Amino acid sequence: MTLACQTARWAIPCLALAILAEGAAAQQRRGGQRAQRTVNQTQNPILESFTYRSIGPAVMGGRTDDIEAVESATHIIFVGLATGGVWKTTNNGTSWTSLFDEQAVCSIGDLAVSQQDVPENERVVWAGTGEPNNRQSSSYGSGIYKSTDGGSTWELKGLTDTRSISRILIDPNNDNIVYVAAGGSLFGASTDRGIYKTTDGGNNWQNVNFIDENTGFTDLIMHPTDSRTLIGASYQRRRTAFGFNGGGAGSGLWVTTDAGANWSKIEGNGMPPGPKGRIGISWSRSNPSVVYAQIEMPRQTGGNRGQAAGTGARGGGGARGARGARGARGG
Repeated sequence: MTLACQTARWAIPCLALAILAEGAAAQQRRGGQRAQRTVNQTQNPILESFTYRSIGPAVMGGRTDDIEAVESATHIIFVGLATGGVWKTTNNGTSWTSLFDEQAVCSIGDLAVSQQDVPENERVVWAGTGEPNNRQSSSYGSGIYKSTDGGSTWELKGLTDTRSISRILIDPNNDNIVYVAAGGSLFGASTDRGIYKTTDGGNNWQNVNFIDENTGFTDLIMHPTDSRTLIGASYQRRRTAFGFNGGGAGSGLWVTTDAGANWSKIEGNGMPPGPKGRIGISWSRSNPSVVYAQIEMPRQTGGNRGQAAGTGARGGGGARGARGARGARGG
């Protein structure tokens, strides 16, 4: 064997060892970087030296519940994930920063971003926790959180027993006035559901539209030019260990023209009668006389199958469809 062949024979193992050594060094460097920022570190003297690393999602992922942009600076976008917290980009999505790692929960139902003309580090952002989905694996929340610095820090502002928050609206004329649609517990009866309102930035809340202990609200929209006029979609639902019942007499559309003081149920004039399932609603910005509603109705027999939707659809498929109506709100 020539010297060239011997050199080539030893070059490959040496190269492999070099790659392994560099990989180990890089991993050690990354490990050191991770150790510098410990999330939710305990104060227990026995456990405070422990560091943790992610070993994958604890529940099923893939569900994005809300996307909100700063309308005067559309390169700034916030995203709320059903099981992944809150993320923010300031460069049109080229890179993202996780904002919610240090909070008690990671399930986000909805976000609301103030559109006031302020520096980004003074922007008000709301995060409602508890995904409003109907899956067996749905994660519940711990209330509503508020940030006054663009998402850098958060403060829990109540509604801790609502379990699921599906919509947050900020009055465009006053950041201290906020409306929240809470679906409530998916697996049981509860009075902690309905439409809540605060006029002091979240220090105090009032339930301004409560239907019953089995019916919450899963959508809420505001008139594009009159912040005192709102429409809410109520939804009666219950999941058990063996099935799901979505829909009933509690589901419907409700309107207020006095900032939530009084609500009237929308009936007749083309609104389909009878029990309903989940409803998605959207207000046209270009023509405020137009409101869109996607309504889940009981399955019909002998009719147009394209219009039928079972209120007891397994896995909550109809619910996801109803949420899709929100996409038209900019129309």
